[in-house]
Amino acid sequence: MAMLEYNEITLRKVILLNGEPYEVLDSHVFRKQQRKPVNQTKLRHLITGKVTEQAFHVSEKVEEADLSTKSVKFLYKNRGEYWFCETNNPAARFKLDEAMLGEPMRFVKANDELEALVFDENIIGVKVPIKVELKVTEAAPAVKGNTVQGGTKQITLETGATLMVPMFINEGDVLRINTEMGSYVERVDKA
Repeated sequence: MAMLEYNEITLRKVILLNGEPYEVLDSHVFRKQQRKPVNQTKLRHLITGKVTEQAFHVSEKVEEADLSTKSVKFLYKNRGEYWFCETNNPAARFKLDEAMLGEPMRFVKANDELEALVFDENIIGVKVPIKVELKVTEAAPAVKGNTVQGGTKQITLETGATLMVPMFINEGDVLRINTEMGSYVERVDKA
């Protein structure tokens, strides 16, 4: 286990705080008047999903969490639970709570392979790819002169997720989606 200095606690690092794994969402090192530097961070608890703020001072060190990954297959969503199985063993099924996984899961299709995060031999979450390609299943036709709202319309993707996109997107198009921001990036394939 690596020990991190206060200024090494940066974005996307996973640290142990009171024996619990936290992902660093934001970090900012600053000096207030004549005092010593402080690293003000925003941390997300990887098991509960709760976000907290924590300040680390020059004299403080923190342990980097030892996370491993394993390949899993997404099966389905039911009543706020996401069900997965091991890629080589479909009988080894497990579920993770919707609150724990967050918004990016709405862009994952059934049978997609993902990386599961393992901490203390327990699966605590999954890594969703930053960009995914999904097909548009429902899109209202573009109406000429309907650009008062900035030229966007709502569409439905094959996962059931809805999204605001430019007017030229049609049903059957394949779009590249940023799962972190939950937004349209570009059209990959025209219908």
